[in-house]
Amino acid sequence: MSTRMNNEAPDAAQPAPQAPPPDKAAPTGRFGLPTATALVIGSVIGTGVFALPSALAPYGPISLVAFVLVTIGALALAFTFGALSKRVPGSGGPYVYARDAFGDFGGFLNAWSYWITAWAGNAAIVVAWVGYVEVFWNSGHAKTWSIVIAMVGLWIPAAINLSGVRSMAVTQIVTSVLKFVPLLFMATIGLLFIRVHNFGPFNAGGTSAGSAISAAAAIALFSYIGIETASVAAGRVRNPRRNVGRATVLGTIGCAVVYILGTLTVFGTVSNAALRKSSAPFTDSADAIFGGRWAGQTVAVAAIVSGLGALIGWTLVVGEMPMAAAKDRLFPAVFARTRRGVPVFGIVSSTLLASVLTAVSYTRFEKVFTTLVLLSVVTAVIPYLFSAGAQLYWLLTRGRQTQWQHLVRDCGVSGVALVFSFWSLAGSGYQAVYYGTFCLLLGLPVYIWLKVGRGEYGESLVVPFDSTAALTSPACPPDTGQLPQ
Repeated sequence: MSTRMNNEAPDAAQPAPQAPPPDKAAPTGRFGLPTATALVIGSVIGTGVFALPSALAPYGPISLVAFVLVTIGALALAFTFGALSKRVPGSGGPYVYARDAFGDFGGFLNAWSYWITAWAGNAAIVVAWVGYVEVFWNSGHAKTWSIVIAMVGLWIPAAINLSGVRSMAVTQIVTSVLKFVPLLFMATIGLLFIRVHNFGPFNAGGTSAGSAISAAAAIALFSYIGIETASVAAGRVRNPRRNVGRATVLGTIGCAVVYILGTLTVFGTVSNAALRKSSAPFTDSADAIFGGRWAGQTVAVAAIVSGLGALIGWTLVVGEMPMAAAKDRLFPAVFARTRRGVPVFGIVSSTLLASVLTAVSYTRFEKVFTTLVLLSVVTAVIPYLFSAGAQLYWLLTRGRQTQWQHLVRDCGVSGVALVFSFWSLAGSGYQAVYYGTFCLLLGLPVYIWLKVGRGEYGESLVVPFDSTAALTSPACPPDTGQLPQ
């Protein structure tokens, strides 16, 4: 995985490297641009987009303005992740970017926060997924059965990931195609059936326009969480310097098209009052367009497939992120253990946490989906902030000083991503920020425990992790100064 990047020239005493660049030397069995793009789309387009219109309905059509602004911010983040992936290779995404710029503790906080985002986000995805399963079964929404359905939705993706990367790659491509086609249909043909009276008041929440847009944007951002997944799994991508950035941008653009137009279709085909109460808004929209129930049930099937695809992708990520940090000795060593290349402990433990959070949410929160969404957004925005900051920091200190046009452009993009992240955090609400901050700071005792266990204080040299030796011996091999292969 990653060691600390050294941007100076290599030590003159070392022989000239003869091996190809790290991305060329990657082992076989990795996936390429199509699967990397499918991973982004599959992780981004989960059931979130299928449940989002209902969560945005209390704000009215003004939330579409928020969606457009969020899309601009998401694209700025996508370009930022693409640039960072070329400069800082290896799996880990926001974690390795923050650690490269801000050191061990910055890297740990990002890994911890993103890990929370991944399993808390899985809980939110599965809650929305349950809403579409209940189109066919448990239509009365009995909580006990809803929890049972949710457990099935969490553990099937875990089993697929535990069976190996090849199974994940095939499943990710298939589910991405199956989910994208019906969404694209709703985002194109569905526009012809819009009726203006369904939109209701432009600002239905009764607050100021700025407050409504900010609050709606925080919810809308959840639909874009996952644009960084190709960078998180970069170690499994062939030629990552080329493919990770392209997959991130292409996946984000594709998702943006179906998101905005699809949400517009739902707003224009289902009344605002009905939309606020709906647990399956795209199903209701399809029924309104075509009449009867067959169309809505077809969309419900697409939402179920979409949710499984997203959960499969996020279950991969929920193991990859802590594994990358554990290989750098900044996460408990057990997360680095693998079986057939799969981080078993990370996947199983994270799925257990998502299961507990889901069960608690169903029994304690009135607005289960919205509550989980905002918690996930807060913990996701922190790594986004650090990533945008890391890129801006590098550009201003070691950027292409002689090519000022590129420097101004790249600083502008990173600046937009940074401001957008702060704005999203501000719109999440006090409760979500409180819970998110509390969860983030729970990582401090873990960091202290890791450092005390190795007898370290402050920054330390970080070496590649040997999962077969380090779990039985505290000794650390000398730092070679070489980038990971």
